[in-house]
Amino acid sequence: MIDTLKRIFTWWNGATLTTLLHVRRNGVKVGEDEVGNAFYRSKEGDRRWVLYAGEAEASRISPDWHGWLHHTYASPPTETPLQRKTWEKPHRPNMTGTGAAYHPPGSVLTPERRPRATGDYEAWTPE
Repeated sequence: MIDTLKRIFTWWNGATLTTLLHVRRNGVKVGEDEVGNAFYRSKEGDRRWVLYAGEAEASRISPDWHGWLHHTYASPPTETPLQRKTWEKPHRPNMTGTGAAYHPPGSVLTPERRPRATGDYEAWTPE
C-alpha cells in the first residue's frame, strides 16, 4: 500500500503514474544503461528524457547517455557507442553524502589520524 502511494505521489522514488502514462502515449524507448535507467525520445524525435531506476540522481547517468540526452550526440549509445580511451576510468556517480565519499587525510570523517607537524612550520602569533 505504501509503495503504491509513493508511486502515485513522489517522483524521486521512480516515475509517477502520470509520468508512466505520458511515456506510454508519447515516448519511444531508445535503450537502457548498465544501472537500469531507461532512455526515451518523443515520437517526433525532438525531446529526450530518462526514467531513473530507483532514486532520481543525475550523476548516475554515464557520459555517453548524458551526451545523447543533451543533443550532443545525434544517435544513442546503443547505436554508436563512445570510443573509450585506455586511460579512462569507468563512470562513477557522485558519492558525496554516502559512506563511499572521499575524505582527505586530516578530515574529521577519516578514521586515520593526521600526521604530526615536522617542525618546519612556525605558527603565526599576533604581536
